[in-house]
Amino acid sequence: MVRLSTRRCGWLPALLICVALAGCGGSGNRISGKVTFAGQPVKSGKIYFQPDGSKGNKGPTGYANIVDGKYDTASGGVGAVKGPVIIQIEAIDPDKQGKKEKGDTSGEVTVASLFPRYETTAEISGDTTKDIDVPANAANGPVQAGPKVVVP
Repeated sequence: MVRLSTRRCGWLPALLICVALAGCGGSGNRISGKVTFAGQPVKSGKIYFQPDGSKGNKGPTGYANIVDGKYDTASGGVGAVKGPVIIQIEAIDPDKQGKKEKGDTSGEVTVASLFPRYETTAEISGDTTKDIDVPANAANGPVQAGPKVVVP
């Protein structure tokens, strides 16, 4: 039987509480800003901050909703990891319906995408503000290749 002295292990409960409060990896760095397309605010969409694995960065993908041209990972999103990231932007026009496929009888409502997924890169060094202007020629495509992002 092993006995632990109270004097030797009196710090153990405090350490366990600190570890529990710290959590596993935290919520990432808060990123906020504005997203415009051809100089106009993006009404609705999603922005992702994917660690750039080609530059040795890894971790969870941060994300935020874009509402009326603004986003904030602290408002219903997930913060981004530090280091090089690939920023991916998807935007829709909630006022326009998308095209239905021929024979679609599902009744689902589709929305029009403003442009194919747009990607750019950035270096995240901590909590920051990052404004992004998606150029007008992004609407001409092509759809940019990249990993599919799944958000829980």
